[in-house]
Amino acid sequence: MAANNVGEIQDEIGFLEARLQDARNRLKNVQLTGTQNAAQKDLAAANDAAISASVAPGLGSHTHFLLLLSDSQLPLGSFAFSSGLESYLAHTPPRAASFSSSFLPSSISSMASTTLPFVLAAHRSPPKLAELDDQLDAAIVCTVGRRASVAQGRALLGIWERSFRSTVAGDGQVLKDFSTLLRESKGQDVPLVSAHLAPLFGIICALVGMSLRQTAYVFMLSHVKALVSAAVRASMFGPYQAQKVLASVQVQRLIDVVIDREWNTAVEEAGQATPIMDLWIGRHEVLYSRIFNS
Repeated sequence: MAANNVGEIQDEIGFLEARLQDARNRLKNVQLTGTQNAAQKDLAAANDAAISASVAPGLGSHTHFLLLLSDSQLPLGSFAFSSGLESYLAHTPPRAASFSSSFLPSSISSMASTTLPFVLAAHRSPPKLAELDDQLDAAIVCTVGRRASVAQGRALLGIWERSFRSTVAGDGQVLKDFSTLLRESKGQDVPLVSAHLAPLFGIICALVGMSLRQTAYVFMLSHVKALVSAAVRASMFGPYQAQKVLASVQVQRLIDVVIDREWNTAVEEAGQATPIMDLWIGRHEVLYSRIFNS
């Protein structure tokens, strides 16, 4: 009986030792797997760090505002103006009317020669905003063009006050003073300031951190986008052709060429390089029917 008990105990010890060895083996495997996972995690973390180091940092606030100011949804009211396109179509035989080869280059050149120097000057010298606004007001010959410039400029000033000012570093004291002058000018025969688009665009781009070249390019590209949008609504071509025009090398080259041409032009030398544009814009109001304000 005692021998049987000893044998059973030895069998039980052997069984328990086998289970213990099995448990030890499983523990070893788990520890090995954990070590491998940790190594893999360390390797993955190292790879992520390397990738992060190779990727450029955040684009920055100035790029964010560049995208905002170049957005067609910016509520300037530019959709209401054709910049002379509607009048051009009314005064040009249908077979001779051409957007890309005729009107577009003329309009870009005209916009650059008359207003781009004021954009650049305002960006370079923000304290001269009121003076530049007054000079541009005196330089614009066409009443219809002046009205469109003032309407869009005041809309941009409203965007600054209601939307941009609270998120931009700095107090923008120049624009505060300018807004005060504009309010004081209400009802006056000769206003203190008019709030034209070009100088206001230049100073706002400077305040949000955009470079001078970026400012000039976005200003001219915005004009091109407004022209293309007007052409679509005038049924000259469809939306896909519009995007093709905007993406074309021709447009890129035209913008670069006029920016280089006007880069060092003083505001005193700014003037109409394409006189017929003033004729088209000025005669817009005598059209029998029209879909644009100007």
